[in-house]
Amino acid sequence: MSRRRTGGRQDKVAKRAVPPPNPCPPGQRGGQYKPLSDAEVQSIYNTALRLLAELGLGEVPVRLADDLSAAGAQMGADGRVRFPRALTEDAIARAAKKFVLHGRDEDRSIEVGGDAVHFGTGGAAVQTLDMDSGLYRPSTLKDLHDFTRLQDTLTNVSWFTRCCIATDVADPFALDVNTAYALLRNTTKPVATAFTVAEHVDPIVKMLDIAAGGEGEFAKRPFVKTHISPIISPMRFGEDAVDVVYKCIEHNIPMSCITAAQSGATAPATLAGFLAQSLAETLASLVMVHALKPGFPMVFSNWPLVIDLRTGSFAGGGGEIAVMNAASAQISNWLGLPSGVAASMTDAKAIDAQYGMEKGLTALAAGLAGGNLIYESSGMTASLLGASIYRTLRGVEVNEETLGFDAICASVLGDGHFLGAAQTYAAMERDYHYPTLADRTQPITWEENGAPDAWGVANKAARAVLETHNPVYLDAAQDAAIRDGFDILDS
Repeated sequence: MSRRRTGGRQDKVAKRAVPPPNPCPPGQRGGQYKPLSDAEVQSIYNTALRLLAELGLGEVPVRLADDLSAAGAQMGADGRVRFPRALTEDAIARAAKKFVLHGRDEDRSIEVGGDAVHFGTGGAAVQTLDMDSGLYRPSTLKDLHDFTRLQDTLTNVSWFTRCCIATDVADPFALDVNTAYALLRNTTKPVATAFTVAEHVDPIVKMLDIAAGGEGEFAKRPFVKTHISPIISPMRFGEDAVDVVYKCIEHNIPMSCITAAQSGATAPATLAGFLAQSLAETLASLVMVHALKPGFPMVFSNWPLVIDLRTGSFAGGGGEIAVMNAASAQISNWLGLPSGVAASMTDAKAIDAQYGMEKGLTALAAGLAGGNLIYESSGMTASLLGASIYRTLRGVEVNEETLGFDAICASVLGDGHFLGAAQTYAAMERDYHYPTLADRTQPITWEENGAPDAWGVANKAARAVLETHNPVYLDAAQDAAIRDGFDILDS
């Protein structure tokens, strides 16, 4: 009499029908790649402190000069403010080492700091690669809404910074308002924006309060951070940005203080000299924040940018920028500060081999170096890139289960292979990432499917998201209140 097997195959089919957990979620550990030796980091650090103490910063706004002096800085007769080493090191010691970037959905919040790596967006692109023509055109408010909806569906994008400038909105206040509205309407992830001038902060916080549930509620749990560049390279303050810093601290808005010097133009062409000046300038931002409110949440964002010295053009995808961003992350981690760097900036115009190579090189270097927040890393196809890099960062787990002595013995003495084994099934869902956009089919299957390239696949996927993903993250009352108080433009 034959025995009928029951349950085995059905159970396996049922298990396969349930989406597996992400084998490489955001927040993987970095720090494996260290382009600088400890002695080299120390030398760069010492030079940065010397620059702050002996050269100092110029063009200091009067209000800030008073606050810095009260904190221990020294105002010189030449109008430059100098930071004694003890003041800078006190600011480092008392800085926020970890803090939460809140999402309006608390389940989407992330902790910044330590050795956790998160990929997100950034930038202020004034041109967008058009989905229909495949050519570049001016970015619009509709593009910003569409980009926000797209990234809302990408699990490997940890936070969203407005990635383009709506060039069809000419008025600066209307631009800041409608940028903030696009973020509120289309995602509940942690988001970031910029304020053109300090006068825009108060009214936009009123909008954020509406979304948060009432007056003063946003400041209790801020779900927007701001990008500010209070230091203008080389070694001077920017008054408008400093005024924004004051306002953001007043409203408890976390900030990324970004230094974005350019090699050979606004900073030395030598990599070591560049890193020293960039570190000094970002430390100046930290001392400023320390003088206003010690320990206030600040992402230490020393972003090395490279120009092609032959032409003066920006070069975002070269080996030098990959090394320098990794070195910046390493230095920030050495200081114990939450780090932000820029990566995945490609000089390619098309979705081609150069595009993939430059994005992969720069993002992998920054991730392996342990940058806490890696900006500029996501575009139409970069969610795939982020996933594969997270998997690289995860590395190899070595324990009794993964070493699998018993499983090896069972397979060798049994079927002679590992297909269908329990350990294989478990590892399949736990350890392996299966991309949704990358093509792993056989050439004949790829040909039968129309021989799609990366641009075509990404274009199709993006269109599907934009056609179906129309989230309602502001209820009717909130949306009406915002529209009553602000000039919200149709996108």
